[in-house]
Amino acid sequence: MLIGEIARQTGLSASRIRFYESQGLLNAERRPNGYRTYAADTLTALSIITSAQDAGFSLDEIRRLLPSDPAAPRHGDLVAALRGKLADIRAMEKRLARTRRRLEDLVADIEARPDGLSCEENADRILRNFAAAQ
Repeated sequence: MLIGEIARQTGLSASRIRFYESQGLLNAERRPNGYRTYAADTLTALSIITSAQDAGFSLDEIRRLLPSDPAAPRHGDLVAALRGKLADIRAMEKRLARTRRRLEDLVADIEARPDGLSCEENADRILRNFAAAQ
């Protein structure tokens, strides 16, 4: 399959497909005219690569997880990596929730400026409250 056909079927640009190839994630054979040809399973590999990137996996992580022989997948490694990524996502969700609460408190503190307090005095009050909450 030629790169243009793969690009059309996947919606990926040819340059992105070539990039994945240069990173060792895909294999292509060169024709005498210089055109790349890809095996039919390249579509599956690209689907895995893009889904894994969407899930937060780096290209190095994906490279380690992709089976060198599609007929011999490494299920244990894959499950362990997915469980690890889930743990990372849970930790990120906790950090984001904590950050969201801090920002909500900060907005509420700014909006609760006492009458007669200048912006500078309010900023000092907010910074003291913020430091005390740390």
